[in-house]
Amino acid sequence: MPPISQRPFRVGLVQMSCAEDPAVNLEKTAVQVKEAARAGAQIICLQELFKSQYFCREERAELFDLAEAIPGESTRVMCQLAKEFDVAIVASLFEKRAEGLYHNTAAIIDAGGEMLGIFRKMHIPDDPLYFEKFYFTPGDLGFRAWDTKYGRVGVLVCWDQWYPEGARLTAMDGASILFYPTAIGWHPAEKAEFGAAQLDAWTTIQRSHAIANGIYVAAVNRIGFEKGAGDTGIEFWGHSFLSDPFGRVLCRASSDKEEILVHECDPRQMDEVRRNWPFFRDRRIDAYGDLTKRWRA
Repeated sequence: MPPISQRPFRVGLVQMSCAEDPAVNLEKTAVQVKEAARAGAQIICLQELFKSQYFCREERAELFDLAEAIPGESTRVMCQLAKEFDVAIVASLFEKRAEGLYHNTAAIIDAGGEMLGIFRKMHIPDDPLYFEKFYFTPGDLGFRAWDTKYGRVGVLVCWDQWYPEGARLTAMDGASILFYPTAIGWHPAEKAEFGAAQLDAWTTIQRSHAIANGIYVAAVNRIGFEKGAGDTGIEFWGHSFLSDPFGRVLCRASSDKEEILVHECDPRQMDEVRRNWPFFRDRRIDAYGDLTKRWRA
């Protein structure tokens, strides 16, 4: 049998809408995880902050009550599912680390139910209806990968997906796939003019990470309209997808339906792509020191 780094594995991407009640969302997600496992998925990734609606649409102090410890109730449920169905799970949660200290965190759970570690979202946005700086402290654990039973996975979260540095560093830690749990959508007033371009940019930047690093990339987004303050809100655009190491989209969900995507990834394709496009060989690591600066001037 080939080493784990060379064995094919099947990913499951769970795209769904969220209700106002976290208990309903947790129960619904558990059902979706079971369905993904029964469909043959071995590594299952959930969307960003799957247990609640995307509460960062507004700044309200009482919404900090949605946060939970890790490990906690949600990871307990996911660990039980991982053990029962022999699957690895990437679960994105609102973490309460301490009083007044909160993170947007993904738990990485191995088949068998062991929690391997966590990734805390590194890049925190602050845009209309995405008021994340009010809630989240930037991550402090860096970019890394974890060995699951089925393959070595890297995890980043939503806004991290726009930064090539994060993808590169995670790929350099030996990941075979980058998972991006996501909550992104259209402002309805902008959709007609900018919607198609925004969605295309979102897909293109992640496919570029796949190409530049010769790695599989999976983005898992939510669907549905979630109302903000007044007459505002976000129409989450779905379109969860998996890209191969050449940037080709292997499967893609719709913009408005709950779906589970299951598809095989073969790490041997990474070697083939990297041999022909040897970007890691040709990197000028002696010339990149200024990347640690905010600006060149």
